[in-house]
Amino acid sequence: MHATPHQTAAHVRGVMTEHRVSAMPVVGPDDEPLGMVTASDLLAEHPDGTPVSTFMAAPVITVPPYEQPHVAARIMRNHHTHHVIVAEHDRVVGIVSAFDLLALVEEHRFTMKQPPTPARRSTGRT
Repeated sequence: MHATPHQTAAHVRGVMTEHRVSAMPVVGPDDEPLGMVTASDLLAEHPDGTPVSTFMAAPVITVPPYEQPHVAARIMRNHHTHHVIVAEHDRVVGIVSAFDLLALVEEHRFTMKQPPTPARRSTGRT
């Protein structure tokens, strides 16, 4: 599921609502990533007929499908975003969300590690 630059805010809003997703990649004619539209973008006052190309986030941030999940997490943290487009050979093949990463952490039954203990101070005695 993706949007094209000429599709309207109303169309994308409807698709996102129907499929219960909070983001969609915007692609060109060869499925190359051009931008991203999120539910937050649609909260702004965009008339229904406004093309998504006028308010999509661009340039896009992508990660290859073979990359480890921590790379997507680092990209999201560094760019203050909740979604990253997965692209292979300049074609959109998916999207990773912060919720996807949280589900992965939950699957592994993540437990917080104890912080390291402070080093003992040297008294100068030997």
